[in-house]
Amino acid sequence: MRLIWLLLLIPYIALLSVPLYNHKAPALFGLPFFYWYQLAFVPITSLLIYLVYRLARHDR
Repeated sequence: MRLIWLLLLIPYIALLSVPLYNHKAPALFGLPFFYWYQLAFVPITSLLIYLVYRLARHDR
């Protein structure tokens, strides 16, 4: 049960480690990697929160 809460650490760690995405290339639709990497985690984080909510509610 408690292991599903660790899914919420994925975006936290991925966005906290700035040296991994602190560069311009590869660009996507003219946006540098720095920006679209961060923007990609908005729906990813939402999906992970939804999954943790559903799994935690199901376990009760």
